Amino acid sequence: MAEVLVYVDHVDGAVRKPTLELLTLARRVGEPVAVHLGAGADTAAPVLAEHGAVKVLTADAPEFADYLVAPKVDALEAAYQAVSPAAVLVPSSAEGKEIAARLAVRIGSGIITDAVDLEAGDEGPVATQSAFAAAFTTKSRITKGTPVITVKPNSAAPEAAPAAGTVEQLSVSFGEKSTGTKVVSRTPRESTGRPELTEAAIVVSGGRGVNGAENFHIVESLADSLGAAVGASRAAVDAGWYPHSNQVGQTGKSVSPQLYIAAGISGAIQHRAGMQTSKTIVAINKDAEAPIFDLVDYGVVGDLFQVVPQLTEEVTTRKG
Repeated sequence: MAEVLVYVDHVDGAVRKPTLELLTLARRVGEPVAVHLGAGADTAAPVLAEHGAVKVLTADAPEFADYLVAPKVDALEAAYQAVSPAAVLVPSSAEGKEIAARLAVRIGSGIITDAVDLEAGDEGPVATQSAFAAAFTTKSRITKGTPVITVKPNSAAPEAAPAAGTVEQLSVSFGEKSTGTKVVSRTPRESTGRPELTEAAIVVSGGRGVNGAENFHIVESLADSLGAAVGASRAAVDAGWYPHSNQVGQTGKSVSPQLYIAAGISGAIQHRAGMQTSKTIVAINKDAEAPIFDLVDYGVVGDLFQVVPQLTEEVTTRKG
């Protein structure tokens, strides 16, 4: 069976969930070969093997941390030359999409971004995407070169499938242009204790109906009771009620959780573009004619200031 390269997204060896999802999808079209760059390979390798990686190609060099994405593209290109894979899968983060695009240009291949599913086809992997604000679903395959595909988080449930996970060192040569942009400082993002928005299984978002930053604690309380991430509509962000980093929508982040709860969000097309691929959508809005109700699985017509606290209390009671 052909091998499939999977780029590993990790923090010092702690493998992030989207990578485990990629390994699950990769097994549908070939044998996963994980590419781990930077420190922590000893920690990551057993996890990658547990989820199906037949091999783990590792490389560690200061260039991966000291410069922007180009050194990582050099390494992934080296892995591509070493393996000659049937496909290359990369998490669909901002960095992941840049790495994938640069790699596709270098190896003369087509690229598909933001796939939400992957299956084997007679002429190569077939990727499912949501298009035009998720109003349409498309199936595509790459017709030139080795398919390079980025996959959105929460597109598949990680499944354990123990494999050999043989660790091999990857030899990487860095090009002159790869060190052209140096990282001069880093500022850790303040932790909220909540899941990362794009990776969370549950997201609770607030919109214009929250009516002020001082009221967002209602949304946060429900999210905390569910172990969810907190999102916000563009209207709420533009009003200064919540940070831009939490914006869900076309100009914010795209999410695809198992459960998406929209509180006080009308459902403008800009917002729908960022959450319409969620598996189950629940809306709470006092306007029965709000566009959000056109796409929900469950809708509650009511005042969020009454409904959300009751829902939070019920969730807390059942968990207790």
